[in-house]
Amino acid sequence: MKPVFICYAKCTTCQKARKWLDENQIAYDERPIKEQNPTADELRLWQRQSGLPLRKFFNTSGMLYRELNLKDKLPAMTDEEMLSLLATDGMLVKRPLLVTDKAVVPGFKADAWEAALNQ
Repeated sequence: MKPVFICYAKCTTCQKARKWLDENQIAYDERPIKEQNPTADELRLWQRQSGLPLRKFFNTSGMLYRELNLKDKLPAMTDEEMLSLLATDGMLVKRPLLVTDKAVVPGFKADAWEAALNQ
């Protein structure tokens, strides 16, 4: 299975990640996060696969995150509440996301993506 590259076209970090994938000749399936928002079930699975805390899947620099005052609300929320919230709008989800058979990496760091792709 090809890795899935979940991104937002206007995001500069997503553009850097796409360029890195292309320069390294890595075939991938692209999924626009705004139009095809991850579901709560997908996010639950990805969080488990990543081994990261669920809060790492929030786009903390996004306008919607700030508008909803999530910095103050997240600590009191259960995982299920966070998953439900993330599933409401792709702009809340940290991007880009790399999803492989064995790994999930939110955000773009070339070394972390390379490690995930070589698992």
